[in-house]
Amino acid sequence: MPRKPKKKVFSAGNVVREMARERVGSPKPSQLVRAKKNKPERHKPTLGKLLADESG
Repeated sequence: MPRKPKKKVFSAGNVVREMARERVGSPKPSQLVRAKKNKPERHKPTLGKLLADESG
């Protein structure tokens, strides 16, 4: 025997969203947040690195 379909539970939030979509329209699709290309260094540069950068 096939199972009976599950009854939908009433949700006031869904009804409010449906009414808002009818009046205002559907919201714009969300945009992906671009990840930063370069992460900042986690530690301060050492004296050796600072001297190497100046001479190079």
